[in-house]
Amino acid sequence: MKLIRYGAAGKEKTGVIIDDIKYDTSAFGEDYNEAFFENDGLNRLQQFINTNKHTLTKIADGERLGSPVARPSKIVCIGLNYKDHAEETNAPLPKEPILFFKSTTALVGPNDDIIIPKNSVKTDWEVELAVVIGKKASYVEESEAMDYVAGYALHNDVSEREFQLERNGTWDKGKGCDTFAPIGPFLATADEIKDVHNLRLWLTLNGKTMQDGSTSNLIFNIAHLISYTSQFMTLLPGDIISTGTPAGVGLGFKPPLYLKPGDVVELGIDGLGKARQVLKAYAKN
Repeated sequence: MKLIRYGAAGKEKTGVIIDDIKYDTSAFGEDYNEAFFENDGLNRLQQFINTNKHTLTKIADGERLGSPVARPSKIVCIGLNYKDHAEETNAPLPKEPILFFKSTTALVGPNDDIIIPKNSVKTDWEVELAVVIGKKASYVEESEAMDYVAGYALHNDVSEREFQLERNGTWDKGKGCDTFAPIGPFLATADEIKDVHNLRLWLTLNGKTMQDGSTSNLIFNIAHLISYTSQFMTLLPGDIISTGTPAGVGLGFKPPLYLKPGDVVELGIDGLGKARQVLKAYAKN
C-alpha cells in the first residue's frame, strides 16, 4: 500500500494511492499515527480497502499533501552514513552510527515551502531514505530488525550548517528548525519495495542535479540502524529513522553553496515518489 495524508496543515485526512489514483480513507476512522501502527493498522486498513474498494472517493487534484505519518514521537537521523558524503565534508568514516534528532515540529508535507530560519545564511539540502517503524522496538536483534519496518518514505533532511557545526554542542540546533523535515509524498509499505538497499536517490537545485546516489552505498544498512538505535532508546510505532544522505550537499562544494529565497529543490527515490520545495525567507507572522 501507499499511504497519504492530505488537506490543510494540521487538519489532514487520510488516503491511499491505488494504481496512481489518490483515494480518501477518512471512513476508516483513524489517522496514521502511533496508535494506528501499534494496533495492526496496516492490515486493518488493507481489509478496509478490500471491502470498500469500489466505493472509495477519489481525492481532487491539487489537494495539498501532508506528511504521510502523523507527528511521530521522534525523528532519529543518521549522520555521515554514505562514504562519499563523509569524504566531501572532510569527516572521518564513523565506526558506529552517528545519531541525532530532528524536532517533530520540523515535520511538513513533501511540497510545502521550506522556511529559511531567522539569521540563517547556511541552509542546506539532504535527500534521504526514511524508515517508519511499525511496532515497539527495544534491544532488537539485527537478524529480526526488518520485521519492525512498517514502510519507507522520501525525506529532505534540511540542515542549517552554521547552527549545526559552528554554534557548539550537538547537531540538533541545525536540524530541527520549522519546515526542516519535509516527508512524502507517500509512505510505501515494506512489501512495496523489493530491495531497499538498491534504490536510486537524487536531488536537484533549480533544475541542476546536485545529488545522485544509491542506498547500496550505505555504510550501515537499515537492519543495523534499527538494531543499533534500539539499544539506546525504545522506538515507538510511527517513529522515523532517516538513514543519511549521499554526496552532493551544499556544504561539500568549494566554495560551499547554500539555499536562498526563491530556490526550488526537487528530490526523489525509486519507488517512493518525488517532492518539490520552494525556499522562502523567514517572516514573522
